Formats: sequence, C-alpha cells, structure tokens
Amino acid sequence: MRLLVLGGTVFLGRHVVTAALDRGHDVATFTRGLTGRPPDGVRALHGDRDDPEALPRALDGWAPDLVVDTSCQSRPAADNAAAALGSVRGYAFTSSLNAYSTWPPGPIRGEDEPVWESDEDDYGPVKAHAERVLGAALPGRFLTARAGLIVGPHDNVRRLPWWLERIARGGRVVVPDALDQPIALVDVRDLAGWLVEMAERGESGPVNTTGPAGMTTLGGLLAECRTATGSDAEFAAVPEEDPLAAGVEPWLHLPLWLPREAARTAWDVDTTRARALGLPSRPVQETVADTWAWLQGTPERQPTPHGLPEPGLPEELESALLAAR
Repeated sequence: MRLLVLGGTVFLGRHVVTAALDRGHDVATFTRGLTGRPPDGVRALHGDRDDPEALPRALDGWAPDLVVDTSCQSRPAADNAAAALGSVRGYAFTSSLNAYSTWPPGPIRGEDEPVWESDEDDYGPVKAHAERVLGAALPGRFLTARAGLIVGPHDNVRRLPWWLERIARGGRVVVPDALDQPIALVDVRDLAGWLVEMAERGESGPVNTTGPAGMTTLGGLLAECRTATGSDAEFAAVPEEDPLAAGVEPWLHLPLWLPREAARTAWDVDTTRARALGLPSRPVQETVADTWAWLQGTPERQPTPHGLPEPGLPEELESALLAAR
C-alpha cells in the first residue's frame, strides 16, 4: 500500500520508514527538507505543514492509503493534515503522555484520563488538540500513540546518549541519590514497527505507548550504560536538594531524572491496551547496547529537534557538586 510518513528523516520517523519498507509499502515522506533525505526508493516530498496548501501540493495526485504521523508540532499542522488526509484507511499519530493534563506527575490509570482542552500553544495542549482534530476527521481509523520516553539508535533528543557518552569518559559521575526510582521507556524500533502495523490494521483510539511499569529503574538503566561502554565510572550519588540548590534542572541537566515527588508516580502508566495490541518491549540491555554502538559509528551529531536545548550536566556544575562530596 501507499504509506505516507509525516516526518521520516530523523529518529522515530526514519525507523518508521525502515519498518514500512520492510513490510513492502510504497513509501513517501513529507518534511521541510532540512534534516536530510530518506532512503533510496522513498518519495521525498517537501513543504511546511503550517501552510494549508503545502501537503496537497506536494502529494500532487499521489494518494496515500496509510499515514504515520511523527512530526505534528502545531495546531495548524494538525488542522491541515486533517483536511488533506481524512480519506486514508489508517492513520497512526505519535502523541505524548503530555497530552494528559495530569502528567507529569500522573499516575495514568488508563487512556480515559483527562487531556488538555486549553488553547495554549504548549506541547501537551497542542498534542491534545491534534488528537481531537484528526480523530474527528478519521472516525474509527485514527490511532493516537501517547508515547513517553522513546530511546534507541539515531536518538537526536540525546538524553540516553548523553549518559552513555558521560559514563564512557569514566571518573566520578554525578548521579541523583534516587537510583531506585522507576523509569519506563520504549525502544524506537519497537514503536516504529508497531505504528506501521496499527495503520495497516486501521486500529483506532488512544494507546499509552511506553514500556510496562516496573521495567527498570534509573539506577538499572545507568548500570546498563556502564556495562555497554565498558567504563570504570564511579557513580557519585548526591541528595536531590544539592543539584536543585545549584540550579540543576531535572530532566535537562541530569537527563531522565525527576524529583522524587514526580518520579513516584510519573511512570505509573497503564499500558494494558498497548500490550494487548502487540506493542513489543525489548530488553533494556539490548536498547542501551545498540544505542552505544550507533553512537560510536556516528561521525556527526544532529541538532536536537524543535529547538529543544541540548541535555546534559555542564562541567562546571558537575565539578562543583563533586567538590562538595
């Protein structure tokens, strides 16, 4: 079938393209043309999703049967896709747990938890708006994947890659004294293949697409980073009050770390429907090892997406925290 990937040249999108090709689809990508080209044999369509004429003009009579949307970052982008693609047989949309008005900190007991209904242009409200608009245009054919932490090869968000690179350098590494806090993740390759399958099947409705609750802890994930890199790094655990007092921003300067009150429930997310629909969850060890292998073979670093700041603990902050230990 003809499958259109909205996005398709970085991280999740490029894995969706690979999965769609492996399943025998005639694939096209629609991007602004700023982050490289898709693989050979894929139609590279270009345009700005915020322009209502861009997508119909780029398609130029090429009518997709299926859509996997990995790139909707604005309200006009959602509105324009709904207007142009309402006749497709299956549409799988990558939303976010941030679409829930109560997350973080959660917990999320199921897909019927309340979502944002405001007109704000923040990330969560925009995703919730996109879900409503696209769902109305594709009744019974629209699946929204409310993703959490997506990791794996080609990760340009660079949260897990930062930890791998920092731990690989060795020495004393500042970590929060919350290594037992739970964390859940989904391998980008598992999510990508599953999204293609959901579009093929015309599945509909919201699905919490992260790893199962209790799959690992922050400490377990960092230990896998040390194993994968072969590092002799020593973890120097600091009370959370110390980095907060020093101006360390959770999730940004110490990627994947949340203060204890948020961490207690943030990854308590019911993924029963995702498991029932066949979303895989490969071992964390495999994801970490494959991400490290990709990093070692990557000569150039792509910029973080959508203007996101580069994650990681500045050296001066780490030195100050270590000196106080």
